Amino acid sequence: MLYQFVKIIARAAIKFYCRDIQINKKELFKIDGPLLLAVNHPNSFLDAIILCTLFKQPIYSLARGDAFNGKWITKILVSLKILPVYRISEGAENLTDNYSTFDRCKKIFNQNGIVLIFIEGRCINEWHLRPLMKGTARLAISSWEEGIPLKVLPIGINYSSFKKFGKNIHLFLGDFITAKEINLKEGYGKAIQSFNHLAQQQLSNFVVEIEKSDKEKLHQHFFIPISTLKKIILFLPAITGWILHAPLYYPLRAIISKKSKDTDHFDSIIVVLLFFIYPLYVVGITLSLFLFSSQLVFWGLLLLFPFTAWSHLQLKKQIG
Repeated sequence: MLYQFVKIIARAAIKFYCRDIQINKKELFKIDGPLLLAVNHPNSFLDAIILCTLFKQPIYSLARGDAFNGKWITKILVSLKILPVYRISEGAENLTDNYSTFDRCKKIFNQNGIVLIFIEGRCINEWHLRPLMKGTARLAISSWEEGIPLKVLPIGINYSSFKKFGKNIHLFLGDFITAKEINLKEGYGKAIQSFNHLAQQQLSNFVVEIEKSDKEKLHQHFFIPISTLKKIILFLPAITGWILHAPLYYPLRAIISKKSKDTDHFDSIIVVLLFFIYPLYVVGITLSLFLFSSQLVFWGLLLLFPFTAWSHLQLKKQIG
């Protein structure tokens, strides 16, 4: 219930934080499981949020185990269909809990469900495909050995920025990897190598390779031209949108930038906070003005805020 509610709101919210999402195989968003999404991991849990809003079927996401650090937090994460996986850096004593999570994933697969796993393991804000971890291959091979007709779908996700709202995103969905492509009789180690080789081949074509300082290449990959007519029509609404939203966005951005320094979670944190704070901000201002105006003005302002925010999103600087 909580997952479906958050998904509806997140679908709308993403349109005001991400300017454009280009996708190569939209038809795959309607596919049923058993399906394992093997995704690169450049932008913390924003990667999962975007994919969960796009797929028709609910997605169970695997997240770092140290996020499950309290009873109530664990309950909330589980209700959002997020399951824990542990790395050696989070304590060797926790690694055995991964078997329970993998068993839960197999139950999901047996119910034709979808699971998302970040095949690189760690999140780093960069335009680069890192070495693939073995966890995805182990889950897939273990499922195949138990007779589950699992399909694995490699997905590459690329952002024009990791620090600015109004980002352009390129999302590439690949070809399914199934048990037919992996010789499970050649030994467990070689099967893992074969799986990662196939996944690496696809993802290397999907994930852009750009140095952080190469603004020109970022521009070539992600910039979307804007027509003169669109600029003229949205000019005044865009300025209005900046004026209305600056008192909320810039102080919040400054606080999060300071708190998230030396981490790669800025985008995700600000999206989640705006998810909760923005409706309160809009309603608070419109209610305050409603005390000195009419009901018509109240409803007009409620529509004005998101429209001007969207207008500013369309015209703001895209790269740099």
